[in-house]
Formats: sequence, structure tokens, C-alpha cells
Amino acid sequence: MVHAERSTPPLARLSRRTVVAALGAVASGALLGVARPGTASAAAPGLDDPAKKEIAMKLVSSAENSSLDWKAQYKYIEDIRDGRGYTAGIIGFCSGTGDMLDLVQLYADRKPGNVLAKYLPALRRVNGTASHSGLDPDYPADWRRAAQDTAFQQAQNDERDRVYFNPAVAQGKTDGLRALGQFVYYDALVMHGDGDDPTSFRNIRRRALGSAKPPAQGGNETTYLNAFLDARVWAMRQEEAHSDTSRVDTEQRVFLRNGNLDLNTPLDWKVYGDGYHLG
Repeated sequence: MVHAERSTPPLARLSRRTVVAALGAVASGALLGVARPGTASAAAPGLDDPAKKEIAMKLVSSAENSSLDWKAQYKYIEDIRDGRGYTAGIIGFCSGTGDMLDLVQLYADRKPGNVLAKYLPALRRVNGTASHSGLDPDYPADWRRAAQDTAFQQAQNDERDRVYFNPAVAQGKTDGLRALGQFVYYDALVMHGDGDDPTSFRNIRRRALGSAKPPAQGGNETTYLNAFLDARVWAMRQEEAHSDTSRVDTEQRVFLRNGNLDLNTPLDWKVYGDGYHLG
């Protein structure tokens, strides 16, 4: 599949290398689908269930790549002029934010001498900048070549899970959130990272905790998720590249208003005005 040009800015992070620490296992769920403090509901699978995880990948891909075919995005690479250098792959790894460097290093560790390994010195130099120095003109073509390698595809999957998916799910379960809340955390962590800046995931969560309690602290799940999404929208509007908040307004809030806390299909949503359906 030929990658379609994005009409709106995709996922981009301010600081992505500090992540939520992995948390302990959660206890069993409570009656009526409301989690006990410190737990997520046992009545329905969490976002780490394979079927739910596939839904999460498609939801993110609809916002990042205007497509539900997230596996077609291993080869994606472009500079979207957001100050983060090249954005690439299934989760928008960026040459200017460190996670692309970590990914290419993992690929080199697993498969020395691969087509991207020679760019590691340049990726170290441009980290933290928008520069392409040492990457142009051949890096995009070599990235697309590497994306045909199942070892590179697996490296992308593993880095996505290590840095974003697993920490988000762990934090969501600890806060007593079900699959939708875990996805809300995942999407926020992917876009904003978990650094110390005011718009990072941890500070979005801290802002939400200032006005509502999660189920783990005895709060109402829907009330808390609305507070988190309010904080997320505030964070998105602090940067022009994130100023379109439809991924919250016409996606996540739609599921929340429908009471779909377990993120069950069918799902209908819009991002940037484009409609999507999962049956």
C-alpha cells in the first residue's frame, strides 16, 4: 500500500524517552464493572488482550496515518516540519526525540550490519534537533528498505510496547481503568511522551487528578476520564502541531459518552473529519 500524505500533523512528542515505570500486577475486579481501588475490572479484557490491542493499533493509525492498516506503516517516513526531524514507522518514531535512535540501535543489536546501522552516529548527533545532517539524502529510502525486513518490523513492535503501550496499560490498570481508559492513556503517552514538561503524560495525569479521582482512589471512572481528556485537550492546544483535538473530541469522547468503557466493537469515530468503523 502506498502511504497517503497526511493532511494534518500526526503524532509527535515533546520528550519521549522518560517513560512510566512498569507497575505491579493488579487484583481482581469489583461487582457491577466498577474496579476496586488499585484494580481494573476482571469482567472484561484489558487493552493488552490481543483483540483489544489490535483495536488500539487501528485507532492510533487512524489518527497518525489516516488508515486502519497500521502494519502498512512500518515503511512510513517523512519530515512533517514539526521541529522533530524525521517521523517514521508504526508509532511515529522521531529522529529528534530519541526514540528513533533507540529503535535503530535495537535493530543493529539484533542484526548487525543492517541497512540502517550506518546512520547511528548521525542519529546521535541530530537527537534533540530537527536536523537531517548525516541522514540525507538516502535515509528515507534505506528506512523503507529496512521495513521489508521482519526483524525491523519486530523491533518497531517491541519498542512501541516497551516505551508506550506497556507503561500506559500498567498505569491504567493501577488507576483502576478499563480498556478505554488504558487506551486514553496510551494515545496520550504516544503523543506527549512522559518527560517533565507541562504537557507530558505524567503532568496531564497530574492535572486530571487535581479535579477528579480515578476508580483506584474511589472515584467514578467516567468522571475521571472526562477530567483526563479535558487536561489532554489543554495540553494539545499548547502546540500548533497538536491543535486539532478531533482524536479526543470525535473519537475518545464518543466512546466515553456511549459508556463503552470496555472498548467493545462496533466502534464508529472520526479523526480530522474522516469517518472510520470497526465491526
